[in-house]
Amino acid sequence: MNLIITCEHAGNQVPESYSHLFAEVKEILDSHQGWDPGALEIARFLAVECSAPLFSCETTRLLIEPNRSLHSHQLYSTYSKKLYDTDHDLILQRYYYPHRNGVEDVISKASKPVLHLSIHTFTPVLNNQIRTVDIGILFDPDRKAESEFCKKLVDGLEQSLPYLSIRLNEPYKGTDDGFTTYLRTKFYDHEYLGIEIEVNQKYLGTEKWEMIAIGLKEILFELLYESDL
Repeated sequence: MNLIITCEHAGNQVPESYSHLFAEVKEILDSHQGWDPGALEIARFLAVECSAPLFSCETTRLLIEPNRSLHSHQLYSTYSKKLYDTDHDLILQRYYYPHRNGVEDVISKASKPVLHLSIHTFTPVLNNQIRTVDIGILFDPDRKAESEFCKKLVDGLEQSLPYLSIRLNEPYKGTDDGFTTYLRTKFYDHEYLGIEIEVNQKYLGTEKWEMIAIGLKEILFELLYESDL
């Protein structure tokens, strides 16, 4: 099985020509609304340790959301929606299509099956609600290969990280609009496994953060290289 790793919310960079949109909202830009803090760190670690290609998008999702489809109302934020259609077209060509088309092209050319891990992090409190999930594994329950792989992934993580809450399709549904959801429409179940890994940001900068990364690496090694998957 070929592994590729992506990180759609790797940074909160703002291209100079659009800096005026965010001049007064630096706090929001630096928050989880602007990116997924820590996601790129885990993605890079897994890519290096597993010798897998890494594709990351470091432009802030407040300019354009690479983890949403073209029809999504979340494709542009309240800050970038005010731009002209010509600006939107340019942003798509420079910051959206290069990432998504590049990943899709690599999957198309790779020997099958391909395991695509999309690495994300999430804020521990949303709308005044504390999230009790520590690691979320998002997938499509209707796809047999994804379901079987994710069950083994969770079983392995629960053994190596027994003190953490590891859930399937939480804090989001794996079938919600996203990059993996789009790619499932392009590749058959036996060709492509699209799995999002969500890690709670409350552990960022702690020893547990490192243990989560190591735990993910170890179970990936076991599933990819020591089994018949």
